[in-house]
Amino acid sequence: MKILIADDSRVMRQIVVRTLRQAGFGDHDLIEAADGQEAFDMATKDQPDLVISDWNMPGMTGIEVLRQLRAAGNQVKFGFVTSECTPEMKTAAEASGSAFFIVKPFTAERFDEVFAPILG
Repeated sequence: MKILIADDSRVMRQIVVRTLRQAGFGDHDLIEAADGQEAFDMATKDQPDLVISDWNMPGMTGIEVLRQLRAAGNQVKFGFVTSECTPEMKTAAEASGSAFFIVKPFTAERFDEVFAPILG
């Protein structure tokens, strides 16, 4: 499977990649986007099976990326790994079709719990 990791922090993208590997999902094709617009473009062009997105990114926020993908008919599995978590954010994410919401800091065990049903 192809997994798109979208976060404006290169270090955080590396942490997500490392945690995916620790959770046993390192054999998937991992691609990265450095902002929201790039995430939208890559989700459209590269057709990943899963998008793991930060909420706050320049250009386009993660929720804007999700909403624009859904508006374009793209049903890729999409969820958030973010440092912010309010009930309003979770509600907006779920209403827009988010498959998961992981709050930083996270663990390999949390990734396994969330991604095992998605990635098998």
